[in-house]
Amino acid sequence: MSQVRSTWSIKRGVGLRELRAVLAVADLGSFRRAATDLGYTQSALSHQVATIEAALGRPLFVRPGGRGRVTLTPAGLAVCRRARRALSEVEAIGPDAEEADRGQSVRVRVGVSQTTAAEVMPRALQAFRQDHPGVEVVLWEYESFEAVASALGRGRLELGFAHNPAPDDRVESIPILDDAWVILTRRDSDIAEIERPSFDILHGREVVAWNSKWQVQAELEDAWARRGIAPKIVYRTDDNLALQRLVAAGLGHACIGRLAARRAIDASLTWLTPTEFFGPRQIALCYPRKRQMSATASALMSAIRAQAAM
Repeated sequence: MSQVRSTWSIKRGVGLRELRAVLAVADLGSFRRAATDLGYTQSALSHQVATIEAALGRPLFVRPGGRGRVTLTPAGLAVCRRARRALSEVEAIGPDAEEADRGQSVRVRVGVSQTTAAEVMPRALQAFRQDHPGVEVVLWEYESFEAVASALGRGRLELGFAHNPAPDDRVESIPILDDAWVILTRRDSDIAEIERPSFDILHGREVVAWNSKWQVQAELEDAWARRGIAPKIVYRTDDNLALQRLVAAGLGHACIGRLAARRAIDASLTWLTPTEFFGPRQIALCYPRKRQMSATASALMSAIRAQAAM
């Protein structure tokens, strides 16, 4: 009986205003600030939040009273995830309809690295294609977060991947995967059996690396220098596959992300997880902060996040 009542209440008691109210309170941590941001009185905004709480039969916020920050309950977190998706779909109706009316094909452009193109996008596109078979997805390779942010800000991309993106007024970033540095080596190499490896074992050893124009490689070499580690870089390449082939041929070791290492292209390869921490290395999915996202791009983002969580 309670399940029927809950469904009835949701269908008739919750609209876009209530969803926007919940998200504003969640983002700003305050009913007062959320009301100001949305142009409502505080009592009107509280009523909108109370409406959805009554429909669900459970509170969405922990209200500490006084000046304490309002926080989400587990139910509130679930509601916010759905609300953001619902509002994104609604807000994209206009742009999608205009595009269809002009007779344009639907296209989503995504900025990728070699790793995300090879290890993240295939499964995401498989899932996405089931519901959007006619959409053209174009993958463009970028060398740095700045290049991705610039392309997103100028409307050249709808979505883009970045490692450890810095705060930027042009984009929003959602972390989707941890991709810590590991050491790629042959299974029969002299370091493969070290029980507690560290990056120090690369000091003086031959290493295969990406070209230093790549932001991630420059950051890695800076981290080596800070620790006094000086590998002997014997080969550089722009290609992830070539890098792995060179290591498989016994021409040196390499530092790559764990995501690529765990699907190494040659059975002779293995990878070591160093004991020391070089700082977080996250892959984030970025989208434009000031441009409305289409429903198609939003659906692709959802597919990418779902596959990355698997």
